[in-house]
Amino acid sequence: MAKLTISEARVKPVDLMHATRQLSAFIRAGIPVFEAVTELADEAASKPLRRVLKAMADDLRAGSTLTDSVLRHPKDFPNYYPGILNAAEITGRLDLVLDQLATYIERDIEARRKIKSVMTYPVIIAIMAVGTVVVLTAFVLPQFTSFFSDMKVELPAATRALMAATAFLQAWWWLIVIGFIVLVVAYKFGMRRTGFRRVRDRIVLRLPVIGPTVRSAAIERFTRIMASLVSAGISLPEAMAVSAASLRNLVFEDALAVARHDMIAGSGLAGPITATGLFPGMANQMIRVGEETGTLDTQLEVAADYYATELDYKINKLSTVFEPAMILIMGGIVGFVAIALVSAMYGVFQAGNLS
Repeated sequence: MAKLTISEARVKPVDLMHATRQLSAFIRAGIPVFEAVTELADEAASKPLRRVLKAMADDLRAGSTLTDSVLRHPKDFPNYYPGILNAAEITGRLDLVLDQLATYIERDIEARRKIKSVMTYPVIIAIMAVGTVVVLTAFVLPQFTSFFSDMKVELPAATRALMAATAFLQAWWWLIVIGFIVLVVAYKFGMRRTGFRRVRDRIVLRLPVIGPTVRSAAIERFTRIMASLVSAGISLPEAMAVSAASLRNLVFEDALAVARHDMIAGSGLAGPITATGLFPGMANQMIRVGEETGTLDTQLEVAADYYATELDYKINKLSTVFEPAMILIMGGIVGFVAIALVSAMYGVFQAGNLS
């Protein structure tokens, strides 16, 4: 058995998708797994992918299974990949399942691309807002502060608030930067703790707009992977375990672990899934019909297609919410500064006329 290794650079999802699809085609053509992986390693243009495939080929040569060789590279493969792969090796449907895995990765890439596209404009607006605050605080407002101090007039409340905020930012900007860095580090550290991740996942699911989007993504992934495993002849308890582990949300994973336990105890699948309270009525009904009619894999696939469409709709909805919100924030900052300065200048003008 080859020594455990973890590749230094992560394999890009798009490279993994193509390699998985090519491996499926090689195996379908009757090429042994070791020879297929070796051929892919020789042809790989990506250095991280080539390194991982060569290490996998060495493991296969030493007698490891394909699943074991994948498990040695947890940073390069999605967490659902080895579980589904193991089920495929057990049932002998490796080519079919590898093709399905490539499709899952492709869907993930597309979903991330859509989210990045949706978030690009709000992020640009946020950067502009921060840049505006920095320029005003560092260069513009200090000049007005000196000017208003020399005039010896009583400033409006908005102007006094603006000057106080400017003075605070000038004096304590370093503390704000340190605080931001501490929050980022604390968050990264907390993500290594199961309790913190569980609380975070629970909060995310309760957020407006974002929560329903995350929920739809989890349901689509669960039903899609369950459909694949059930159609491949994997037992329901094993399919449930693999599908739940793929969700990257501890609230769903915990609830589905309880559902799996109840299912093993004889409660069936639909009842425990409904009892989680995480799946909408339509998904519960489809699972119940599939369980009763013996078409569970088909019903799960139909549910996955439906919630994939729902996910696209909700991702687009994120754009309609975030873009106006960021514009309002930007406009609010600039508007407040303008009102504070104009009202102060008007007061100075009136004081000059009275004198």
